[in-house]
Amino acid sequence: MSRVVPPPPGALEARMADLTGRRVPFVKATVVRARRPASARPGDTALVLADGRIEGFVGGVCAEATVRVQALRTLRSGESLLLRISPEETADGTGEPVVEEGAVSVRNPCLSGGELEIFLEPLRPAPRVVVFGESPIARAVLAFGPALGYAITSVSGADALGARAPAGTRALVIASHGRDEERVLLAAVRAGVPYIGLVASPRRGAAVLAGLAHELDEEQRARVRTPAGLWIGARTPGEIALSILAEVVREVLSPSPPSPPAEAAEAAEAAEAAEAVVPVTVVDPVCGMDVVATEAGTPFSDAGGGRRRWFCCPSCREAYEKDPARYAQRQTRAQPEAGAS
Repeated sequence: MSRVVPPPPGALEARMADLTGRRVPFVKATVVRARRPASARPGDTALVLADGRIEGFVGGVCAEATVRVQALRTLRSGESLLLRISPEETADGTGEPVVEEGAVSVRNPCLSGGELEIFLEPLRPAPRVVVFGESPIARAVLAFGPALGYAITSVSGADALGARAPAGTRALVIASHGRDEERVLLAAVRAGVPYIGLVASPRRGAAVLAGLAHELDEEQRARVRTPAGLWIGARTPGEIALSILAEVVREVLSPSPPSPPAEAAEAAEAAEAAEAVVPVTVVDPVCGMDVVATEAGTPFSDAGGGRRRWFCCPSCREAYEKDPARYAQRQTRAQPEAGAS
């Protein structure tokens, strides 16, 4: 069997740089171990995009099906994973994936033999935090942000934000002490920024929001956190900045990481989508493998009527289309969304 030649390393590196520069999330999949007759070799690499497309080479179509499922889960969770793929039964004998800390072993009955170990590394854009204002509190937030790994940006001036917040903004902190607050609040709410914090006393903050009643409804005004920050008894600018960033982590970043945008919107504007559709995981009715129900690389068939069926490889699809009734009783089952263990 001739081996598929992977793309030149430089091509994938350039593609990674391009995606990173445009803040498009993806997973880097690298083969770290291969037992023959696997077609992949250690060092082979592919990129798994948020819509399920795979660029590069980490094995044949059956191996790709498993990589796609597990890569999208790591993209959602943000945690790297060692994926072990084998045609043999898993250690517990159930046929289900065996999950360990930092690793998962998956039985892939369609493999022609061999085993693969693939390291999956999710590469997501750093959370973007925008700070409006030039006050001591604003400067303190800017100082702390890089230490947290955030892409933090300072904006100021009457026309700084224009009609919308910068693409991909996860949090906006307004610390301008009354300067242009209303205009910036309107732009942030209308742009759907997940966290909007207004640095103000309870009394002044309430007055600012009341003044926007003719522009924003009650639900929209309720999205603005004022006074911004968790209550920790903060007094100094540094302490207040710490309380604000703690609230950003709690409300925006920790409970639900940013959903990966569709690759169809690879431009920077795609990164600001508040919610993106995570492909559903279903079962191949022929071999029983988990596959991702996406047209970006996963074979499917509408034969037999009823709902569409998805397959790990063209061979399983061909077997199904020859006799759909044989597999009609095999129900596809929805799996936990990407990122669930």
